[in-house]
Amino acid sequence: MDASLIDKTCKQTPNYDVCVSTLNSDPRSTGADVKGLGLIMVDAVKDKATGALNKADELLKQSPGDQALLSCVKTYNEVLQNDVPQGSQAFTQGDSKSAEQGMNDIATEADSCESGFSSSSPLVDNNKALLDVAAVAAAIARTLP
Repeated sequence: MDASLIDKTCKQTPNYDVCVSTLNSDPRSTGADVKGLGLIMVDAVKDKATGALNKADELLKQSPGDQALLSCVKTYNEVLQNDVPQGSQAFTQGDSKSAEQGMNDIATEADSCESGFSSSSPLVDNNKALLDVAAVAAAIARTLP
């Protein structure tokens, strides 16, 4: 594992600890270049969005018709069906601007889901985790050569 590349890359992100722990937990980071590290973070975004979607679906079973939850489900589906594949493609092609924009969009969408609740959101932990990995992925995109 190229710990120095991971360290150097993660120091340029808004959340060093999330970056390092995510990348170190994935065996693909061994020998990966910056593009590969970005793809690992996109997969982490996908995992966090999937977890958030599953939790929102469970909460909807308890509160059918809850508009804030329905909005979050729609948002997470858009992230998984559109933003993640586009981000993955952008990293694969070395398109730093598109990769960064896509990951920033995901962070904005997680924030939007959160603000849809009149009181505290039951998805706050999921949205924070999604926002954190998306922000790290966006920062990695800015470092693409």
